[in-house]
Amino acid sequence: MRKPLFPLSPLWDQYYPNETFSEFGSEGCDELQADDILNDDVRNAFQAVESLPIRQVYLWFLSNKDSFSPSTLLWGMKHNGRDPIRKRQGGGVYDAIFVQRPLHTVYELDNFLADCNHNLSQGGYLVCCCRTSSVKKKVMYSRYPKPINRIYYGLHYLWHRVCPKLKITKPFYFWVTKGNNRTFHRVEILGRLYHAGFEVVYESTPHGEFRVIARKAKDPITVGVPSSSPIAKLRRVGKNGKIITVYKFRTMYSYSEYLQEYVYHHRKLDNTGKFYKDYRVNTIGSFLRKTWLDELPMVVNMLKGEMKLVGVRPLSRQFFGLYSKEMQELRIKTKPGLLPPLYYEKEQPETLEEIQESERRYCEAYLQHPLRTDWKYFWGIVSNILLKKKHSH
Repeated sequence: MRKPLFPLSPLWDQYYPNETFSEFGSEGCDELQADDILNDDVRNAFQAVESLPIRQVYLWFLSNKDSFSPSTLLWGMKHNGRDPIRKRQGGGVYDAIFVQRPLHTVYELDNFLADCNHNLSQGGYLVCCCRTSSVKKKVMYSRYPKPINRIYYGLHYLWHRVCPKLKITKPFYFWVTKGNNRTFHRVEILGRLYHAGFEVVYESTPHGEFRVIARKAKDPITVGVPSSSPIAKLRRVGKNGKIITVYKFRTMYSYSEYLQEYVYHHRKLDNTGKFYKDYRVNTIGSFLRKTWLDELPMVVNMLKGEMKLVGVRPLSRQFFGLYSKEMQELRIKTKPGLLPPLYYEKEQPETLEEIQESERRYCEAYLQHPLRTDWKYFWGIVSNILLKKKHSH
C-alpha cells in the first residue's frame, strides 16, 4: 500500500477514526462570511477548509504550513496535550493561533485557553476544534449493535463526563487519563472560551467535528470558580442591589453561566423572561424545571432572609442591566422571590417590556400592601401552576 504523502499522527487515528458524517448543522450562531474575518491567514484557511473532512483539513495545514505569517502560530497534533503555547520569536504576541489538536485531548483546558489569550493581540483569533459528546454518542451508537451501544455509551458517559466533575473521583480520573480524551458538550466548550476572554464569531459541526473561530475580547475571568456540582451557586441581584448567592439544582451544562450574552444575541426571551429554547439546559435539567424541583434549594435563601416565597425573580447582573433604570430602582426595593409574578398573569408576558410591566404592577402593589399582595399572588400562582400546568423554565 502506498504511504500517504503526509503521515497522520497515531493520535489522529485514535480520536478521529474513519467515520463519514453528514452535516450536523450549527446551532445558535449566525453564519460568518469570510470577508468578516480581519486576519488574512484565518480568512484564507477558513475559505480553504470550511467544508473539508477533518483528515483533509489536517493534510491541508501540513502542506501549507510555510505560507502562514510569522504572527500566526500552528499548535498542532505533534504537540503534547500539556505543552504550553510557544512564545513568538523576537517577543511580542500572535495575531492568530490555530489549535489543530482536539480540545478534548488538551490537559487542563482552562489554563491552556488562558495561555492562548495571553499570547494573542487584542482582537486576535483563536481557531480550534473538538469532538463533542453528541458526536461521540452518534459514533458509538452507529459502531455497536443494540443494546451494547447504549451500555458502552453509558459507561463512557460515567467515566468521561461524570468522574472528572466529582471531587471524590476527579483526582483518580486525571491520574489514569492524564486529562486525555475527555468528553465535553458543545455548550461547555463555548462557555470555556468565554471564560477565557474570547467571543465566538463562528461555529459549525461539519463531518462530525465541532469547529470554532473565536476572537480575543478581554482578559480571562479570574473571579469565582466555575462550578459543575449538582447544586449551582448563582450570583444574583437582591434587595437594595446587594449581590446574593442563589442556590438551585444545576439544570445547565457546565460553564453555561458565561454564555448569557452570547445566547441573548441569538435567542429571544420567552414568556417567562428566559431564553427561548435555551440549548444550555440539559436533559435532566429539563425534567427538574418542569417539576419545579430545581427551585427547592432556594429554600436556603429564604431561611437566610435573602428571598421570600413570592417576589420578582432574582436576576443576574447581565439580565438586570436589560431593565429600564426606573424598573431597576423599583425592583431592588423588595426581596426577590421563589414564585415570580409572571405566573400570576392570565396571559404570560411575551416580551421584555411586558415582563417589566408585570413586575411593576406587583412591586407597586407590594410596597403599598405587602401581606395582602403576596397572599393574593400566592394563590393566583398556585392556581395557574395546578390548573394551567405552568412550570419553571
